[in-house]
Amino acid sequence: MTGPVDERPGEGAPTEGVPTKGAPTEGGEQRRSGLRNPDKAVRGLGAGTLALEALVLLLAIQPIRVVGGDLSGAAIAAIVALAVACVLLAGQMKRAWAWPAGTVLQGLLLLSGLLHWSLFALGVIFALVWAYALHVRRVILG
Repeated sequence: MTGPVDERPGEGAPTEGVPTKGAPTEGGEQRRSGLRNPDKAVRGLGAGTLALEALVLLLAIQPIRVVGGDLSGAAIAAIVALAVACVLLAGQMKRAWAWPAGTVLQGLLLLSGLLHWSLFALGVIFALVWAYALHVRRVILG
């Protein structure tokens, strides 16, 4: 197995095994990461985070009802609505407004903690995960 191929125009045959980190792109600027398509990688991170959040929210309904006590119909509706919003937003991560909308979604999950304390706990956890995803996005894309 060989490493990535660094194909630079005007420098002869491609050199195998040369890492592409910091290699110039078509425009001549330096890439900040060794990723071939950093935009796509970051979109995948955001979409994966939101999809995981949706799954956890839906799977948390029954344990919250059994262990946490009385989960009102409004709280269940809020959980389902937030999970649907997460899935829809995960599919829209190409759009410029998707990252700020994901941040608003985390705030809404925190606010749903007014309906049940466990939703606030989930909100804190996923707000931290989203903050980390935003940090990784800033580091990779600059």
